[in-house]
Amino acid sequence: MLVPPLPVLASIGAVRPVFLIVMGICLMIFVWRLAMGANDWAARLMVAGSLLLGLGYAVILPLYEAGIIESLNAGAVLENPATALAWQAVKLVVMNGGWFVFGVGIAMHAGILPSPATRMATSPRPEAVPLPQATPVPHP
Repeated sequence: MLVPPLPVLASIGAVRPVFLIVMGICLMIFVWRLAMGANDWAARLMVAGSLLLGLGYAVILPLYEAGIIESLNAGAVLENPATALAWQAVKLVVMNGGWFVFGVGIAMHAGILPSPATRMATSPRPEAVPLPQATPVPHP
């Protein structure tokens, strides 16, 4: 009796989309934890860049790997070239924009690029008004 060969579950082609998804989610969690207590522009830019990169790594690139989105390859016959070109543009904007925004945030966080000055309030903070004291009610 011949036994059919078992499918290879841990091949490079099968593991790559999972690795991309895990990498995108880990990047978003790492940057969120790094910027959790900060309120400056560096933290905002790092989080925005990591969200773009997480979208690219966890959603768009695995869809390319699965073949759901057609990729532009030399000599490939495409069903709808306009759709393939539009997805290519989305991938380029998300990934390159994500790395750019993330990099600017890291550079601002490290002090390589200066952060924009925060606006100071034009009028001073109003003083706190004390609450009126409650008078005790006598019990009969």
